[in-house]
Amino acid sequence: MPLNIDPQQILLHLFNLILLFGILYILLYKPVRDFMEKREEEYRKREQDTKDALSDAEKLKEQYESKLIEAERETADERAKMSADVEAEREKIIGDAHERADKIVEDARDKAQKEHDRLIARAQGEIAEYVSKAAEKIVMREGDLEDDFDTFFESSPVKKDTDNG
Repeated sequence: MPLNIDPQQILLHLFNLILLFGILYILLYKPVRDFMEKREEEYRKREQDTKDALSDAEKLKEQYESKLIEAERETADERAKMSADVEAEREKIIGDAHERADKIVEDARDKAQKEHDRLIARAQGEIAEYVSKAAEKIVMREGDLEDDFDTFFESSPVKKDTDNG
């Protein structure tokens, strides 16, 4: 054999090499490959679950946003309604207050007019009384007319009131 090459030895080494690769394939490569496939499948499953969860979250977010918009719209409607109710109530209260104020003013005017009429009647009665007393004194008494008027006016409460005021 040239170069000391033995075909049987080559075949034996080749057989050992194939046997070694077969055993390594069965013992190492196949379990590692199965492990890697399972791991890859797990990651694909997680990714799909994440996408599904994200999709569900987006749907929920859209639902919540639509509910929030609806709630804000309802709140705005309620505020507008309450504002209108408050404005109507305010107008009613103001109207009632004006009516009461007008009634109070009218009652005060009536009372003042009655008081005025009463004072005028009283003053006229007192004037008539003083005039009749003066006339009576003038007629009953003879004497100086000026003395009688002076006496009359000095005893008169009208003169005393004008002196004080």
